[in-house]
Amino acid sequence: MAHLLVVESWVGSMSRLLPRAIRESGHEFTFLTRDLHHYLRSAPEGTAHPLLGARNVLTADTNDTEALLPEVERLHAVLGFDGVLTSCDYYLPTVARIAWHLGLPGPAPEAVRNACRKDATRHVLAEAGVPGPRFAVHEEGADIARAAREIGYPLVVKPVDLCAGMYVRRVDDEAQLAAACRALADFPVNARGQRRTPAVLLEELLDGPEVSVETVSHGGTVHVVGVTDKSLGGAPAFIETGHMFPAALTVGDTESAEHTALGALKALGLTDGVVAHTEIKLTSAGPRVVEVNPRPAGNRITELVRHVTGIDLAAACVDVALGRAPDLRRTDTGLRSAAIGFLVPERTGTLGSLDGAGLRDAPGVLEVQLAEPGRQVKAAGSNNEYLGHVMAGDSEGAGARGRVEALLAEVRSGLVIR
Repeated sequence: MAHLLVVESWVGSMSRLLPRAIRESGHEFTFLTRDLHHYLRSAPEGTAHPLLGARNVLTADTNDTEALLPEVERLHAVLGFDGVLTSCDYYLPTVARIAWHLGLPGPAPEAVRNACRKDATRHVLAEAGVPGPRFAVHEEGADIARAAREIGYPLVVKPVDLCAGMYVRRVDDEAQLAAACRALADFPVNARGQRRTPAVLLEELLDGPEVSVETVSHGGTVHVVGVTDKSLGGAPAFIETGHMFPAALTVGDTESAEHTALGALKALGLTDGVVAHTEIKLTSAGPRVVEVNPRPAGNRITELVRHVTGIDLAAACVDVALGRAPDLRRTDTGLRSAAIGFLVPERTGTLGSLDGAGLRDAPGVLEVQLAEPGRQVKAAGSNNEYLGHVMAGDSEGAGARGRVEALLAEVRSGLVIR
């Protein structure tokens, strides 16, 4: 039995998948957080959050890494940790620092830090010759406007240190650019109380479909698990409306996406102790890296992978955090594809009704989760405002996406927001 230190977490899917993976692997964990109520609020009524099933639940200022390192060192001397991990992007660099400080398995802190900062990722990949969009990074308005003219409209505005698509916007002219930059400036602190960097990342708008390459790195070798496709909506935002695994691509497109992702991971130094989710645009000029995320995919992509291949990426994340070889053996699950579709609100108001009766009994359905009537709804501007999802599989081929889209169409027909 190993003992893991879990430092913060998202409160969604992975916050439940990681504790399950730790428990099913025969291990235990200590949970460290700066705000326990953040997790208590996210648990369904009458239940306890899975993270609170830890051997120890401790509090410390996880936002102050320099003060945290000696505190964790003292805890390690008493409790004895074999690995450290998190599922929350905002604490991935902190976890890498802790692992390095304690001599535990994990990637180099600089590699994780560069992957978590979109501007640093761009610079590292550009220097290594890994293909990406034309880009610029500035803080001052005049510099941003000048760089935008040089790149050319339309383009994409991004924060350098947020996730879930927050404040990522397409802009078509200088007025829209100024509005996007004002919105970013009005959000100086992220959801975990960390002060943001005021830099703005401008990128060339890329054409073509977007996919992600799911990988597991151990012992200097990067193992490709597969490629997932992505549907986007909510313009001018880039909201993920659905995914299918495996992506319905040609052999050539699959290989080029994988090759590009491997190049990005190598350039960043993420070749050991990392489960990664690398986003790629398959443009008319060839594949281009969108982002490199040094953690398992969100939006339940890990479950799509598990349903099709039998590979548990949450368990792999636990294994590599302990310095152990992950189990990446494929099994015949009976499914050839699995897809998920998200219900994205297009207006603000109160959820009046959402009819999902009978969905769970529909052929091929794997999961259904829908919001309860009475919930306050916000018109979606990122991946944080979903009203639920439907997941389904196909035992014959790549039909899972069509099945999900048909089921979601039924749900939307009964959706009322007042």
